Amino acid sequence: MNNLHASERRNDRAIAFLRIAVGGLFLIFAQYKVFGTQFTLHGGFQMWINRFLEDGAYPFMVPVLRGFVLRFATPIAFLAAYGELAIGISLVLGIWVRVASAFGVIYMMMLLFSSNYPGAHAPVWQYFGASLDHSVLALCFVAFVIGQSDAMWAVRKK
Repeated sequence: MNNLHASERRNDRAIAFLRIAVGGLFLIFAQYKVFGTQFTLHGGFQMWINRFLEDGAYPFMVPVLRGFVLRFATPIAFLAAYGELAIGISLVLGIWVRVASAFGVIYMMMLLFSSNYPGAHAPVWQYFGASLDHSVLALCFVAFVIGQSDAMWAVRKK
């Protein structure tokens, strides 16, 4: 029984470490967007969307990016910036991890379908290869949703 408890603690530490590391990445992604104005107010977000449209959006995402995302670029840029900040804080502190992770999965899938299209005639494996930028983080978020990544190293009410 003692070995089982030690193994559970080791797994708790591993998933907590991964949760905090992913949260740290999101804080890094968010900081320049939140504390600067280039991304949100001076065309940085639009530049990325236009790059996605030129070079990597799945065909079903093209009308969404052109007709909706670019139309409401500034509010969506702020949503992306502060969403990344909220996800990062949540994961680092271990607060509302499942909720933040559910939004993280949605966000990663939106980014994947907006930017990782390998082409209409690409072999199946290239779809997976092209998606690594976002699919790995999406899988981490899924693990945080179904696991208990806040069992260790998390802020708790007492």
